[in-house]
This record gives sequence, structure tokens and C-alpha cells, in this order.
Amino acid sequence: MTAETSQTLDRGLRVLKLLADTDHGLTVTELSQKLGVNRTVVYRLLATLEQHALVRRDLGGRARVGLGVLRLGRQVHPLVREAAMPALRSLAEDIGATAHLTLVDGAEALAVAVVEPSWTDYHVAYRAGFRHPLDRGAAGRAILAARQKAPGDPGYTLTHGELETGACGAAAPLVGVTGVEGSVGVVMLADVVPERVGKRVVEAAREVAEVLR
Repeated sequence: MTAETSQTLDRGLRVLKLLADTDHGLTVTELSQKLGVNRTVVYRLLATLEQHALVRRDLGGRARVGLGVLRLGRQVHPLVREAAMPALRSLAEDIGATAHLTLVDGAEALAVAVVEPSWTDYHVAYRAGFRHPLDRGAAGRAILAARQKAPGDPGYTLTHGELETGACGAAAPLVGVTGVEGSVGVVMLADVVPERVGKRVVEAAREVAEVLR
């Protein structure tokens, strides 16, 4: 450190970099060890970063990068949407259902990109900006399930009627995108989700993850 630099800012940026390099978040103790500072300093750094939504802590107390990092650059969300659109459009047209990219925002799932099929007589209306709890709906549940699964085993999640009566959802988590938790899914009006939909959603999630890496 030189006289012209800020030690506190340096530590805060190091916290963000450490969190961006892990898919599972870090505890206060782990951050304290990696930074070489005491836990009180880490608590203060996290509290400040949380105020700006740059960091969030899950129910287990593990710190993760917050979506405030994306908001620092106003063009980031449009770029994320643009990058995901080809895979979402292909998914929507192939399945005949509304496709979406959803990211974690605190304790909520936030739809950041949505594509509706062009050829169906009817489909579920689902808009970018729509929020719902992580533990309701396929998009959020897929993200929560991914936290419990071994790397390389994303799988997919199916739900029925959790967000809208008569609507089914299928979603698969984004895997291997550093610092970002999210999922790709579809929502449709049906009694059950056709078997092929799950595998197709996993494929689309992999395609989106590839372009976001």
C-alpha cells in the first residue's frame, strides 16, 4: 500500500474479488483468514458492501456477490440479456412456451430476460423485471437445488401452480458462471411438463452459461 491508496477500499475490493471466485460464497471466518484481518474488520466491510447491494448473505451466513455489482454498469443487464437471447429464443420456439433467464437478487429471483414463442395460440405472460421468492417457482427452486448438488450435476426442477394457477415451470441452473447465480427455464399452461422439456432446458442453460463465462 502507498500513501495515495486507501487500505479500506483495497480490502473491500479484495472481498469482492474473493467472492467472485467462488460459487458457494465465503463465511466471515474464511474471509478473515484469506484477507489476514480480524473478523470485526470483515463484518464492517461486508456491512458496507451490503448497503450498496454489492454483497449479500444467504440464510447460512455465507457472503456472495450481490446484483449491485451488475448495476454499477448500466449496460451490463442489457449485455446479459443480449447474450442470452439466442438460446432463449431457440428454447421458446422449440418448446412453444415462454422462456426466461432469472438471476438471484437477495432472497428473490429476478427475471432479466424473457422470450415468448411466436407460433403458439396462447402462452403464459411473463415479463422481465418479475420477482418472486427463491423458494417458489421452478426458476428459484432450480437455483436453490444447485447449491446442494455436486458440480457437473445441474439437473432440472419442475413445479406446478406455484406462481400462477394452471401454469407449470421447468428450469435448470446456470453452472460455472463466476459470481452469478441464475437459471434458465420455461413456463407453460399444462397439467404436466412433457418429458423432453427438462432436458431441453438443461441444454439451454448450458448454452447461456457458455456465453456468460
